Amino acid sequence: MSTQNWPIELRLKDGGRLLAVTYDDGIFDLAAEYLRVTSPSAEVQGHTAAEKRTVGGKRNVRIAAVEPVGHYAVKLVFDDGHDSGLFTWDYLHELGTDRPAKWEHYLGELAAKGLSRDLPGF
Repeated sequence: MSTQNWPIELRLKDGGRLLAVTYDDGIFDLAAEYLRVTSPSAEVQGHTAAEKRTVGGKRNVRIAAVEPVGHYAVKLVFDDGHDSGLFTWDYLHELGTDRPAKWEHYLGELAAKGLSRDLPGF
């Protein structure tokens, strides 16, 4: 697997609410909620574009563990039990550089589907 972006450091911050990823071209503080709802897992992304799922109710999710996968990725274990997405170095970099647009798109999808960032009842 060819990787164009290699992180210098990964660090959990704020009790697992943030993952700081340092690359040569910058540091990205990625919220656990953002990482959870953009997980590259089949559960979130589906196997086709039509199967892609908008996940709501994750405002307070935390990253419980960061597990290395070879030399190309990490598996993030979230406190809601989700742990099937493999975040490659390139995908983490993409999430960092494209965060404003991806986050706005996500918020638009939530609104269009009548979903909330909060769990029902909160």
